[in-house]
Amino acid sequence: MGLRRGHAEFLPTHGRSRRVRRMAFGCALAAALLAGCTPQVHQQGHVSDPEALAEIKPGVQTREEVARLLGTPSAMGTFDDRNWYYISRRTETEAFNAPELVDQSVVVIAFDENGVVAEVASVSTDEARAVVPVDEETATRGRELGLLEQLFGNIGRPTAPRQ
Repeated sequence: MGLRRGHAEFLPTHGRSRRVRRMAFGCALAAALLAGCTPQVHQQGHVSDPEALAEIKPGVQTREEVARLLGTPSAMGTFDDRNWYYISRRTETEAFNAPELVDQSVVVIAFDENGVVAEVASVSTDEARAVVPVDEETATRGRELGLLEQLFGNIGRPTAPRQ
């Protein structure tokens, strides 16, 4: 059985087409794998404008002016609102790895008792300290009641009068 003239011309291009499809699939697969290794950048917190930050001078601006220039702070002091913290951090995550801290900045603005800026400070990543929370529970010593005391403990005790 011989090949017809039309079929002989078709064979070389058919093999080439399969090769081209395989190469295209391989290139697409390699591109997808490389894209998975590209780090994802995450920006969190307050990104302050350097020009707006430069406008804040101790003894000049009030809290309202600072809030207008920089926006609301990321955090305030724990026991008073004299210190405002503007915190931002940038992390990168590659594939399935844990996020890695790339950059972090903390701008602290301290106010005096009149609400006027007393100090503007910047804390760098080098000055930061890691805080590791403790998972232990604090034992509270009190009277431990047994089952019967819990069930029958209020019998016979006077109650508050109802109004």
